[in-house]
Amino acid sequence: MRDLVFKNLTCEEKNRRIICASEIVDKEGIRSVIRRHFICTVREVRPEKIEKPQPYLYVLKEHNDQKQQERFFCRLKGSIYAINNGKTYLICFMHSLRITFSSIPSNLMQYKDE
Repeated sequence: MRDLVFKNLTCEEKNRRIICASEIVDKEGIRSVIRRHFICTVREVRPEKIEKPQPYLYVLKEHNDQKQQERFFCRLKGSIYAINNGKTYLICFMHSLRITFSSIPSNLMQYKDE
């Protein structure tokens, strides 16, 4: 079984775009859940007030034998400057990826195969 969900949210007022994708797969007794997010904002800045946010990277990996679960999480933040028609823009973005693997109890697997 595979479930896919996509969201594309755009806000013109805040100059923000959010793109989300979620995927759930049950295969061979293992359920994998993958969630991806991308957020992007655009702001006009004055050249004299340029203060660029610092890049950021966070990675987490967990393994839990009692719950029979493994998790991975990664978040990346960054920013760039762009000039268009003489105006300076600060483009901030964030990517995140969350992956979870867990075992499906055997009593649920029997109903799934029927």
